[in-house]
Amino acid sequence: MISLRISLVLLLLAGTLSGCDQSPPPGEGVSATLHQADTAGFERARAVRPFQFPADHGPHPDFRDEWWYVTGNLEGPEARRFGFQITFFRHGLQRGKRPGASHWSGQDAWMAHFALTDVAGQRYASFQRISREAVGLAGARAEPFKVWLDDWSIEGSADGGFPWHFRAQQDGVALDLQLDPGKSPVLQGDRGLSQKSAEPGNASYYYSMTRMAAHGKVSLAGESIPVLGLAWLDREWSTSMLAPDQAGWDWFSLQLDDGTDLMYFRMRRKNGEDDPLSSGALIAADGSSRHLLREEVTLATQNHWASPAGYDYPSQWRLSIAPTGQTLIVKPVLADQEFRHDARYWEGAVDVLDAATGKPQGRGYVELTGYAPGPVEKSGD
Repeated sequence: MISLRISLVLLLLAGTLSGCDQSPPPGEGVSATLHQADTAGFERARAVRPFQFPADHGPHPDFRDEWWYVTGNLEGPEARRFGFQITFFRHGLQRGKRPGASHWSGQDAWMAHFALTDVAGQRYASFQRISREAVGLAGARAEPFKVWLDDWSIEGSADGGFPWHFRAQQDGVALDLQLDPGKSPVLQGDRGLSQKSAEPGNASYYYSMTRMAAHGKVSLAGESIPVLGLAWLDREWSTSMLAPDQAGWDWFSLQLDDGTDLMYFRMRRKNGEDDPLSSGALIAADGSSRHLLREEVTLATQNHWASPAGYDYPSQWRLSIAPTGQTLIVKPVLADQEFRHDARYWEGAVDVLDAATGKPQGRGYVELTGYAPGPVEKSGD
């Protein structure tokens, strides 16, 4: 899953992108924005639906929001390690084209995020782009699959299948990867319907590809570094998610050395309690999956990190999984992996250790939303 604050940011920017004022008052928080009643014209995720691939890799314009989200851990020569994130967000300004609308107008606003963590160099670089879909500036299609914003893209092969090719570059930082599926898509929640709060329709359609083989190159300051590793794809589309009493979520995607993958999200209420709808999935090496309920996972924060802006994030966790009897320590490879642009959240590469022995058990990614209120305020140039 990806930061729910993106919808707020894109709503705030919608007036500029669409040529009209559709944005909410700047004081509205993410919960109010994502729970707002203005869902007219868009469908909501209310019932289980059949998933079809490769069609569902493509866009779902009948829903207001969706994202394509890839994270991963890569290794280069001499065990040089990198973490990466690439995300494309679509926010529907309206459902369907307005009659007589100019080809310069678009029905969607788009945002893309790209980040790279250089573990050996203890450096984190992040970038953001925003566009409308008009005249091909940004968009998505199912056949052959492609999602893009400017020259950042994830693109399928000519026949619409795998491998996928991912490209992004900015300010001397670039990533060029080929992605191949290691397991079949995993339908999260109830056969792909992931309920986020108790109200019917506050849910998403959600699937993951949890163990994609990745290989290609990282470019840093003119140096080209061959890399290979594992990536994780999350796909969601929805129209509303959060309830007014929900603050955000902590999301974990872990790829263990024995071939097991684990996804878990803790929905946090504003009073500090875990929401009962927190849940996850345990995916075996053979691709079979098991839904995890909140009461089957115990997540305890062991450390904290203060961002330069003064926001406090959890920074290390003890994670116990009742069905397997495992207890794991999840530890960031770099404390500062905070994405500081129009949206602010923590998104970073982590190590997974055995809690009893301290031995490595795998790697993964963690996302923390709702700890920094509102969009980032930019200072004047």
